[in-house]
Amino acid sequence: MVNEIQVKSILNKHKKRDDWFLDDYSVNPYSGCSFNCIYCYIRGSKYGENMAKGLSVKINAPELLEKQLSKRAKKGEYGIIALSSSTEPYMPIEEKLKLTRKLLEIILKYRFPVELATKSKLVLRDLDLLKEIDKNAILPNDLKVKLKHGTIISFSISTLDEKLAKILEPGAPKPMERLETMKKCKEKGFFAGLCFIPVLPFLSDSAEQLAKTIKIVKEYGADFIFVGGLTLFGKGPADCKTLYYKFLEKHYPELVPKHKSLFRIFFAPSKEYQRQLEEGTKRLCEKYGIKSRII
Repeated sequence: MVNEIQVKSILNKHKKRDDWFLDDYSVNPYSGCSFNCIYCYIRGSKYGENMAKGLSVKINAPELLEKQLSKRAKKGEYGIIALSSSTEPYMPIEEKLKLTRKLLEIILKYRFPVELATKSKLVLRDLDLLKEIDKNAILPNDLKVKLKHGTIISFSISTLDEKLAKILEPGAPKPMERLETMKKCKEKGFFAGLCFIPVLPFLSDSAEQLAKTIKIVKEYGADFIFVGGLTLFGKGPADCKTLYYKFLEKHYPELVPKHKSLFRIFFAPSKEYQRQLEEGTKRLCEKYGIKSRII
């Protein structure tokens, strides 16, 4: 079931630019997500309850974005728009509703750059608009020298193991399908990369698995790869921490004590784990000749 909702605002201005994705703004045309990834960080927030059944479409999003971008453009307040930061912009329902496409048309009209994060091949439908945005977007002054692209496309995976991905990302396309879609974007001349986020402790984070993944991503033509650890939020029945531990108890019970030791009372793994992951990723990216950041 899809709910139609009216919202008061659609363009969110960040207090500071995101260090990884470089976005100054975010736009989320939907609330909830039918991909229903167990580890999704949105679970544990007010938006995460029963994500698949609670999917909502923000029907007045185009009207609002038109007004908000018009004001920002008049003031010269250009910045990269993340589409989307808390939902999937290309869920199956988008094929019918074309809401993401309508928003891209408005973004193009006002010449804002965009960072589009997805798991779906449906993004290929909108490469015509994304190409025009890439050519015509006005970048913030401090990025004009460092970044020559008005469109950045990123695809995300947590593992290349299709059986594991099917359990953790039940509604999403297969990991290799995402890589194939990224490759097609690269063949069309786009600046595109991959988010290996979240890396799954003890399941997709070994040195061998990291090396294999980064090597394959490079072979598929990615311009960059982000690697980030798993975060587990909330205590409710539909929160990602609860669901992820249920997944472990059912499929990998031997890993439950290891996770409790790694996370303790916190939502993120230990600082030492994060440090080792970051340092190991940088070494592998240097080895395979791929950037670990956009700039």
